[in-house]
Amino acid sequence: MSITVDLPEDLQDELSAEAAQLGLTLPDYILRILSTGLPVGRTPKTGAELVSYWQSEGLIGNRPDITDSQARARQIREAAERRTRP
Repeated sequence: MSITVDLPEDLQDELSAEAAQLGLTLPDYILRILSTGLPVGRTPKTGAELVSYWQSEGLIGNRPDITDSQARARQIREAAERRTRP
């Protein structure tokens, strides 16, 4: 199916820039946005719904190399504390 949509120029520029950052064409990026977006009125309302949404999007458990999340958070925090500003 093919649909033609006239976008305002500033929105097209913004979407094109985002697509380029991801290495996608503009049509592929727009298809990705449309296919992964939540339907209106279906935004997560509770923490459990948010976690469920994150799981469905593959955001939870995508780093199997991190076996101890608390230790990893501590490492990141300690590295940030040792960082010096230029």
